[in-house]
Amino acid sequence: MRLQKYILRELIPPFLTGTALYTVVFLFGYFYVSSQWLTGVPLGLVGKWIAYQVPDTLVKVFPMAVVLMVVVSFGRLATERELTAMQSGGLSLTRVSLPAVVLALFVSAGSLWLSEWVVPQANIQTRSLYWDEMQSGRGGGLSQLAGRPIDLGEGKELFFASYDEASRRMNGVRIQQWDGRTATVVLADSGTYEGSEIQLTGYQVYRVNYEGVKALADLPETASFDRYRAAVQNIFQAANIAPSPDASTTIVVGNSRAESIARFADAISADSASISGQYRRMIDPQLNPKERRDARIEFHTKLALPLGNLVLLLVSLPLAIRYGRTTGLALGISVIIVALYYLTVLLGRSLASVGLLPPEVAVWLPNLAFVLLGWRMLRA
Repeated sequence: MRLQKYILRELIPPFLTGTALYTVVFLFGYFYVSSQWLTGVPLGLVGKWIAYQVPDTLVKVFPMAVVLMVVVSFGRLATERELTAMQSGGLSLTRVSLPAVVLALFVSAGSLWLSEWVVPQANIQTRSLYWDEMQSGRGGGLSQLAGRPIDLGEGKELFFASYDEASRRMNGVRIQQWDGRTATVVLADSGTYEGSEIQLTGYQVYRVNYEGVKALADLPETASFDRYRAAVQNIFQAANIAPSPDASTTIVVGNSRAESIARFADAISADSASISGQYRRMIDPQLNPKERRDARIEFHTKLALPLGNLVLLLVSLPLAIRYGRTTGLALGISVIIVALYYLTVLLGRSLASVGLLPPEVAVWLPNLAFVLLGWRMLRA
């Protein structure tokens, strides 16, 4: 037990250092790329925007930090002959490396937890803050969506003709929801979209059954007035018109204002799907084959990447024993290993996207390949 604690004390500092170092590098990269569009933005908003990107960045840098941890720690143990002394005392490499395995397991569990509970909402807030506060002025992000259909979730779709940033109001609003061939259409002069509620002013609500149009057309000319009236009522099933121009109504929608802005404000939208959310999308019977394949790719990627921390530990351990003599060399080795790993992940995703391999095989192939590589190097 004393030995395990000693090795754990060797592992934690380089892991924390690597996590901090790589996180700062990534965040600086995000800031540098966007810096030309951040002129005049309050420093507090910039700091908040950077902070929202930390959870997603941590999931990306944890594998690099794990590799650096192993290469630095076990490289030092090998260089100072401590590892040889442990093995001479009857301790196997498996037992010596057990603290690293346990720590990597905790890191993988942390990555899965972040991917499920924190990263999706943080990514939504990142994009929403950028477009709604930092770029368009306070609350102007919805102006990016004027004239475009917006998925509100739960089968609802929003359209508005224009947006006034000063009053935060949408003008010329239409919300529609379909149930088979029956549509519920809400028209309004103006409205606000805050949180998950849309408040409409000067509204008109209609429920139209388009299936009934054929029944009306098939009525003979000799049909009675009552039959014609019943057929028309079957088409226009309900109507609700505001009693006054200032009257308002509130509609609760599935996607919040922040989610709508994050998904549609630009071409590179934030990844707002959790692991469980991606699974629900994967089994959605309404998806076409391409959408279902893409959902399968994303679901398995969200599982495979966090477990890559364990896989990369297995590969980096033999390299640490052989080459991890200096911090600079260890840093270089960690970057190369993780770069090769992510390249194989991209290759696997590409093979799955074009249909050459099933997503379940292609996405997990990098993990399997690196496990076999690490096992072979350990036995060599």
